[in-house]
Amino acid sequence: MTSSRPDSIRLVIGTRNRKKGEEMAELIHPAWEPNPHLARLSVGSLADHPEVADVVEDADTFAGNARKKASETALSLRSWVLADDSGLTVDALNGAPGVFSARYAGAHGDDDANNRKLLDALAALSDDQRGAAFVCHIALADPDGTIRLESEGACRGRITRAPQGNNGFGYDPLFLIPEYHKTFGELSSVVKRQLSHRARAFSRFRDDLARLIASNAMG
Repeated sequence: MTSSRPDSIRLVIGTRNRKKGEEMAELIHPAWEPNPHLARLSVGSLADHPEVADVVEDADTFAGNARKKASETALSLRSWVLADDSGLTVDALNGAPGVFSARYAGAHGDDDANNRKLLDALAALSDDQRGAAFVCHIALADPDGTIRLESEGACRGRITRAPQGNNGFGYDPLFLIPEYHKTFGELSSVVKRQLSHRARAFSRFRDDLARLIASNAMG
């Protein structure tokens, strides 16, 4: 996460997943795209706040869950909070696992079980029937819980027949980018941060966030 400076603005990422938190922190203020306004952000995550209760993600859309997580966490911490809801939508499964991506097999965050269940569900399908998309919706809430900014990004691909690669997390080892003939589990972080659903959502979001900071609306 980022270090603070005298004029820093506290921003908490609404996730306890450290890998995901680190990826999002990098995408908020990427080294390849310096911005003096974004440099003021002091970014942490819920991994540093065990006292904050988990938000019940019961909305039926990625946008609804992102807004709820950002708003409720911001009120709990009295801080600016950036939250996302992201997941995998598979064409042949009518968009499943969708908002249930993290708990597709039952237990929240059991990547191996989720991947096994997905592979079982698609076992009888040919490669051209295994189309899918990763979707990410991000929302920024102010300390009063009001949503101030939102963005969404998506990335199309195909589900492989077995995990490939050890990079990333979640369904990354199953999500093939046909143009590269590699999964997100095999691609380097340099390539992934240009292609991923999360990277695309943040690329639309950064300019709006910088303008919000420049207006002194974030303190």
